[in-house]
Amino acid sequence: MENKLIIITAPSGAGKTSITKYLLGKYKKLSFSISATTRKQRTHETNGVDYHFLSVEDFLKKIEQQAFIEWEMVYEGTYYGTLKEEISNIWASGKIPMLDIDVKGAIHVQNQYLQQSLSLFIEPPSVDALKIRLASRGTETEESLQTRINKASYEISFKHHFNKIVINENLQEACVATEDILKDFLGDALQ
Repeated sequence: MENKLIIITAPSGAGKTSITKYLLGKYKKLSFSISATTRKQRTHETNGVDYHFLSVEDFLKKIEQQAFIEWEMVYEGTYYGTLKEEISNIWASGKIPMLDIDVKGAIHVQNQYLQQSLSLFIEPPSVDALKIRLASRGTETEESLQTRINKASYEISFKHHFNKIVINENLQEACVATEDILKDFLGDALQ
């Protein structure tokens, strides 16, 4: 059977991580693809579990070595990427990689794996609803909140590049809708 790949993308705060965790908790055949990043590790995060935390220097070396399927400078000076080795290791273990990545990165991965990937865009019900979600996290300054909202509006304009769009107005309903799409794509491979 051809190796499959699941790509979930969305603007920050739209719910992609919550939906990803729901699916990973339900299907043991899925395996989270851990992204590499140069951003600072948060207190509740574990290196090699939440992200592969790299210095900018190490990240740039890996770019030179063509170690990434995709990489982006998502915010000024902060890089994120998907390591080729991460995907290969998941496939080698007999599982299906699930990528929770930004919109540009998702387009790059989808273009490389057109026939074997399913790409899902999680859309917030509105930009205003997204702003409320992001503000309620309490992790943003007014300036960083505005930066994320501007970026989200831009990213939403790319939603039609993906195989399926799921509007996350109600998280539980969005989880079930995403699960149904996944079952249609993977069929027996999900078991």
